[in-house]
Amino acid sequence: MSPDEFPGKPLSLAQACARLRFRHLQFLDILGRTRNLRLTAEQMHVTQPAATKILMDIEEILEARLFDRLSRGMRPNELGLFTLRYASAALDGQRKFVDEFNALKQGGHGHLTVGAITGSAAHVLVASVVEIQRLRPLLVIKILEQSSDQLIAWLAERKIDLMIGRFTTEDQRSQFHYEHLSAEPLHVVGGQHHPLRGATDLSLTELAHWPWILYPASTAVRKVSDDLFGGAGLALTAGVVETPSFLFALELMNTTHMMSLQPAALIQKYVDRGLLSRIPVELPDRMPSYGLITRLGEPLTPSAQAFIDVLRETAGVAPDVLGE
Repeated sequence: MSPDEFPGKPLSLAQACARLRFRHLQFLDILGRTRNLRLTAEQMHVTQPAATKILMDIEEILEARLFDRLSRGMRPNELGLFTLRYASAALDGQRKFVDEFNALKQGGHGHLTVGAITGSAAHVLVASVVEIQRLRPLLVIKILEQSSDQLIAWLAERKIDLMIGRFTTEDQRSQFHYEHLSAEPLHVVGGQHHPLRGATDLSLTELAHWPWILYPASTAVRKVSDDLFGGAGLALTAGVVETPSFLFALELMNTTHMMSLQPAALIQKYVDRGLLSRIPVELPDRMPSYGLITRLGEPLTPSAQAFIDVLRETAGVAPDVLGE
């Protein structure tokens, strides 16, 4: 029976799981990337007729055509795209299982990938990593630093196990679990020789005439700065540079008269060392709180749970305290 002749009856779970093997998933993952049977056959170390047979077997198992056969390659249809996503996720899950199983078998404590926002969470994260390494010295921890909108996407795609950050849209509250960790003040800073470093009684109107370094529009710090000037009916008139990189902003502030709005925990050590100057101006008390975000309704691995316990203790919060 050809794929075009498959009836539209539902696929049973037992049928799919019993017959769709690792080799099929591996084949789909490669074909999804190459969109070419010849290249897929080469990477699978089989002949092209054998690769064609594998694809036909998969489509027979799933009782649906997954790819349109074109003169210059293969194009997945809607069912094909859905199946490719499943194959990729299943292989990632199996790889993670094998890696963690081997680590545990050899006396280790697995792997953990943590995403974290720049700045606000740095002191909490560093202290937590130091402590978890003391408790589980063989735990392999990968830290990925990005803005909250990118971290949320990675969490949904299972590229990270948990994140320290903020929700960026309201609908995320129905998909992820949020636990408040902390909030902190913001400061306006400039380079070590900024002309305003010793000024008094500064107003936002005066600051609007200086050049600024801003975080990207999707970040919480940028929202605060936009609200700050927009709420006062002010527009920045002397030039703006947008960057998510604090280190780039630090260099720029020390080679120009630009200033920036930054989390207190991130800039304090640079102020203490004379590498940055605080610009004294009245600001809102705190930027939006940040917290621990995990996938909703999904059991945590022992390594992730141990790290979360350390994170809570470091941040000084009780378990299951939900943030606003």
